[in-house]
Amino acid sequence: MRTEKHSSIAQFSRPNKHLDWARLNDGRPAWRGRYVRVAIVLATWLGAALPAMAKLPIETLHLPPGFQLEVLTDTMPSAREMVISPAGTLYVGSRAGKVYAMSLQKPGAPVHVVASGLQLPVGVAWRDGSLYVSAVSRIVRLDGIDKRLDNPPEPVVVNDKLPTETHHGWKFIAFGPDGKLYVPVGAPCNICRPDENRYANLMRMNADGSGLELVARGIRNTVGFDWHPKTHELWFTDNGRDMMGDDVPDDELNRITAPNPHFGYPFCHAGDVPDPEFGAGHPCSNYVPPAAKLGAHVAALGMRFYTGSSFPAEYRNNIFIAEHGSWNRSSKVGYRVMRVVLDETGKVIRQEPFVQGWLQGQSVWGRPADVLVAPDGSLLVADDYAGAVYRIRYIGK
Repeated sequence: MRTEKHSSIAQFSRPNKHLDWARLNDGRPAWRGRYVRVAIVLATWLGAALPAMAKLPIETLHLPPGFQLEVLTDTMPSAREMVISPAGTLYVGSRAGKVYAMSLQKPGAPVHVVASGLQLPVGVAWRDGSLYVSAVSRIVRLDGIDKRLDNPPEPVVVNDKLPTETHHGWKFIAFGPDGKLYVPVGAPCNICRPDENRYANLMRMNADGSGLELVARGIRNTVGFDWHPKTHELWFTDNGRDMMGDDVPDDELNRITAPNPHFGYPFCHAGDVPDPEFGAGHPCSNYVPPAAKLGAHVAALGMRFYTGSSFPAEYRNNIFIAEHGSWNRSSKVGYRVMRVVLDETGKVIRQEPFVQGWLQGQSVWGRPADVLVAPDGSLLVADDYAGAVYRIRYIGK
């Protein structure tokens, strides 16, 4: 385990045309240089940490005026969902089989591995002194973990009755205002007609794992959701199907306003695109349309309402969305954090980039996977490609 202090801070950014990034075996980026490349590749083969000289090029990131971005850590491979305990410990799930932890109270705090050997433990949630972790077919719990970072307890199984398929089987989780744990179950395919009571839905359960029930259906793969701070309505992102072209269908931002909604999958996509295989006899008017179309293949993952007070007032109750970026589009899109502005009725009135620059031309050095509002009002961003967590603060114009 290592600790690094990062002095590199981006307040504004300009693209650096001299950077040429490559992806290493573990998914981390590295620049190509005569000696640096050899050192980095050798370190990767040996399972070692990247050398300190391989700093992330955050100077290429574009932020609105007055905002500052810094790297909290770049030692969390495949970082995904984040949650913060009342004691100020940041917990981060991953697709690397591990769950990480680090204190936000101490600059340069070490990164701890508090769970390992789990199957795609991307989701984390906090409740009554315990960390809940998703692991495909299971939800497990780490009790009293805040005081045991160096000697974590054995996970306690909360529920092990979820589907075992790994295709869209990783899941973000969160406790809702009703005290229940919300757990999405993705479709086990790109496009198919699965059992709607088992797949392509959003479910919830009691904190002890009992009382599993359906909340919504027709959801292909949601990897991010949150509740409106005023109305307590549940909003979520959903990833659209593939293999229909570069620009169809859009990823979705959805809103639950009534019980037992159906959002269209696999019959209708983005509110108005009938599926060529399953759409016949299932008009799009039968299903709940999205609150906003986010663009095709942007891979909208983690989302949060901004509930802090340190950003300018116009950001209050806006939605931030981590766009992980496309994987099969002829030209890449996404790879940014988006801001979604709502009016007083909850209608989406504007979408705009908040942070971009992880995509340089068609080269990628980072992929946002989650966003989280910290207690001090800053915004955290998890990047599973760079294995990093960034912190964004407003310091004034």
